[in-house]
Amino acid sequence: MTQLIIISCYLALLLALGLFSSRFFKGTSQDYMLASHSIGPFLLLMSIFGTTMTAFALVGSTGASFEEGVGVYGMLASSSGIIHSLCFFILGVKVWGFGKKYGYRTQIQFFRDRLDSDKIGIILFPVLVGLVIPYLLIGVMASGTVVNKMTAGRVVKGEVVGGAFAEGTFPGFLEKGVNPKTPDAEPSFLAGSQGGVPKHLASLVICGIVLLYVFFGGMRGTAWANTFQTIVFMILGVVTFYVIAMKLGGQDTLMASIRVASEAIPKEKLMRTHLPKEQFLTYMLVPLSVGMFPHLFQHWLTAKSANTFKLPVVAHPLFIMIVWVPCVLIGAWASSDLLTIPPPVAANPNSVLPFMVKVVAGPVLGGFLAAGILAAIMSSLDSQFLCLGTMFTEDIVIHYKGRENLTDKREIFIARGFIIFIVAITYFFSLYEPRRVFTLGVWCFSGFSSLFPLILAALYWRGLTKAGAYACVLAAAGSWYYLFADSNFAAIKDYTVNVPIGTGEPLHLMPVAAMITASTLAMVIVSLITPKPSDETLNKFFPSKKSA
Repeated sequence: MTQLIIISCYLALLLALGLFSSRFFKGTSQDYMLASHSIGPFLLLMSIFGTTMTAFALVGSTGASFEEGVGVYGMLASSSGIIHSLCFFILGVKVWGFGKKYGYRTQIQFFRDRLDSDKIGIILFPVLVGLVIPYLLIGVMASGTVVNKMTAGRVVKGEVVGGAFAEGTFPGFLEKGVNPKTPDAEPSFLAGSQGGVPKHLASLVICGIVLLYVFFGGMRGTAWANTFQTIVFMILGVVTFYVIAMKLGGQDTLMASIRVASEAIPKEKLMRTHLPKEQFLTYMLVPLSVGMFPHLFQHWLTAKSANTFKLPVVAHPLFIMIVWVPCVLIGAWASSDLLTIPPPVAANPNSVLPFMVKVVAGPVLGGFLAAGILAAIMSSLDSQFLCLGTMFTEDIVIHYKGRENLTDKREIFIARGFIIFIVAITYFFSLYEPRRVFTLGVWCFSGFSSLFPLILAALYWRGLTKAGAYACVLAAAGSWYYLFADSNFAAIKDYTVNVPIGTGEPLHLMPVAAMITASTLAMVIVSLITPKPSDETLNKFFPSKKSA
């Protein structure tokens, strides 16, 4: 029960912090959604990093490294460090400038104004919401798995086989939720918990806590909670890595232990020969997704000034390395023969990280490390919940009803109501068969990446037309859904788009390459043959040096 008590205390502390931030709430919709543009460099760095480092980065990368090897780091982490900061610089600063000047609160408001098109919101809103929900699902699924695995064999009596890790067995990790005392019985809700807090109950509690501090604290509460959680999971992440490395390596120093543990990694997990070069290279397109994350867009708008972006641009790559390197190495070490038994993840690779934390660390440290994992997961859920509430309120209700017909109090009420609705929908989907966090994350990010040409063109290309924007969104959404369905909705973990090249072996490309190609071609071709935006619109977003 030690781990459960520590996790519960952490969640209570987080909830208290979020609710305390509501004391500074000014009661306006501007303050609820954008914290009155008061976020400084440190809070912006922490909130941006916290919301981009999700369960995908921790739970997903560890499970993927266990199965695929250390090449997972090269596929996404190394390129993400560069591409994310580049997006903050070339997109974030300009977005903040337009938002400050024209009062934007959401992406869709910017695109409506930039394209001089009311209907772009009707097309873009369901696409963005449809892509954010799988993103939320990643966090909800992972949070339930972490709590369940860390408490397995301790909460529900009679559900697991006893025994200690040192004796060659490990309680709580039985597949398919079968009760060992009655192996012929049908798996039940509690039997599926393997003696720990049931996944569905844990996910429900996590959703409820995030919902409460977002509900009352708004963007300020979200930024404060993100900062606290980012500090927690970075510090505890380093501690996790140190403890696991020293335990597995068994040497007197950290570097010596890392060397011993790494030498035990199977050779095939140190190579990426099983992964075609073109597939590896096209993975680099996935991090472009940050350019179109609606929650990240909203965080950009909270900045106090353009100078606020300097620290995030410089520090973000370093922070990515601090988080990803330990997770990838821990996953690779889990595949070595240093463990008495391998992680039982045949049915759920998402359990590798909590498994390693529990079997290597003691109860107290294991509880703190589990809290760190949850901190990373929850630091993205809150921003996503808030951004969806903001988008629905601003882009649907207020846009068509009129701001003058709604009070600030009414706007906040509507935003909170939609947030509750999204939380319920996400939780409902999490009750069904889970997918690998890493695979589902790649599909989610790929969808946002396919919309990257739209935001880039809107900021830098005068020739973008509203018809071209429609074509881009429809091509991105259509190609994403077609390929996602063809992969059996992320059930095929190594799904690629195979392009024939003569009689030789076809090129194996990541689906994101096909999506970006389709959306870019559609946008450019249609924009070239359709009427250009008005001079008034172009002068608004591309002022000449003389007029500026």
